[in-house]
Amino acid sequence: MGVTDATGTGGPPEAPEAMEALRATGAVIRDAAPGDAVAGVAPRWVASPRDTGEVAALMRVSAARDLAVVPAGDRTKLDWGNPPERCDLLLDTRGLTFGDGLVVEHSAGDLVARVSAGLALGTLNSMLAGSRQELALDGVPRAGTVGGTVGGTLATATAGPRRFRYGTARDLLIGVTVVLADGTVARSGGAVVKNVAGYDLGKLFTGSYGTLGVITEATFRLHPVPADRRWAGVDLPAPRTGGTPGGQAYRPGGLPPGSDGFGRLDSLVTALASAQAEPSAIEIDWPGPRHDLTVAVLVEGVSAGARAEALRELMSAYGTAWLRTEAPEWWAAAPGEDTLLELRVPPACTHHALRVIAAYGLPARVRGSAASAVLRMSFPAGMDREAFTGLVTGVRAGLHPFGGGLTVLAAPPGLADGVDRWGPSSAQPLMRRIKERFDPGRRMSPGRFVGGI
Repeated sequence: MGVTDATGTGGPPEAPEAMEALRATGAVIRDAAPGDAVAGVAPRWVASPRDTGEVAALMRVSAARDLAVVPAGDRTKLDWGNPPERCDLLLDTRGLTFGDGLVVEHSAGDLVARVSAGLALGTLNSMLAGSRQELALDGVPRAGTVGGTVGGTLATATAGPRRFRYGTARDLLIGVTVVLADGTVARSGGAVVKNVAGYDLGKLFTGSYGTLGVITEATFRLHPVPADRRWAGVDLPAPRTGGTPGGQAYRPGGLPPGSDGFGRLDSLVTALASAQAEPSAIEIDWPGPRHDLTVAVLVEGVSAGARAEALRELMSAYGTAWLRTEAPEWWAAAPGEDTLLELRVPPACTHHALRVIAAYGLPARVRGSAASAVLRMSFPAGMDREAFTGLVTGVRAGLHPFGGGLTVLAAPPGLADGVDRWGPSSAQPLMRRIKERFDPGRRMSPGRFVGGI
């Protein structure tokens, strides 16, 4: 029997022995505190390993005693996904190094960096700045953060505005080192020492929410820091009406195209995406049903000012356009903290997604990539459970005709009870087989992912 009491009081008689075994790995072990909870589930212990070897030793001890392990970095997204079925050990990656104290190996001539998974994205780019290079990931900063750690960004597959030009973390990742549930250390991609035959570990572990193992190192392709940056934008009028208590108002073609800013959004985004000015990002911010919709672009590199001015002129045909040297205050930030949902639709269907949301008339704030059609939505505190459940179900049904989906990333305790946070996925059978291959004992973040994987 494993350690199942995660309350910090009492516990099975083998708990002291398990703790001593964990300490024997060399990692720093402490009792968990209330602030260590994972989506409301309290671990029993917190481990702070110093390198991949200590992570492997911790995993071997956990496997021998059937301890459930949840990896964590800066914890900016630890409340995302389903609460774990159980959590005995929270594995803090922030102290990880390569064994010789280094957290970055930078090959500036090759535009490549090997990075400790526990390093914060902001810290990494500060270290690369001296070489005028960067990892072109914006992360999704939350209050008081700079976007989380490298490992957390990979585990949650988060990407910010510049995904439009540079791609996501998965696209920039060229190598990864992971520790599997049984303590096996595996590497794939750049600087390969040992591969797990038949698997692209980088692609499997990116977006796995810690359910397959622990990411300890990653190797990324870098880009030069742009010489200049400019932002241009325009406000489009959003529909002031529409929205019913049940949110059943919107059907494709139900409103005349061009009757409001939503109707012109996709034509504007298409024009921006294909413009010779080559924006690095095309973002929207919609503060709510009674507010206009802002479309903003980022232009980077040589002649950024002139190229951004060309886009401002293009946008001026849609409204009063502006040009700035600083990012809008909402740029790259999540629209909210406590309740956060993510919508994905095919490109050119962004306005349909917004109309589906508008049909509910709820005070939703929507922000995200218009060109990539990945949007995040938040609500003020106090939303009741019935309204939330109806919204999730209804928006999923509304997005289905366009091939879109909705994920509940974060929700206050109780609000998402009974809600399938991930929604249906045709890839679920394959995901289950992969989980069984990598973690047959279900000890890695059990239940956090799609379908309770």
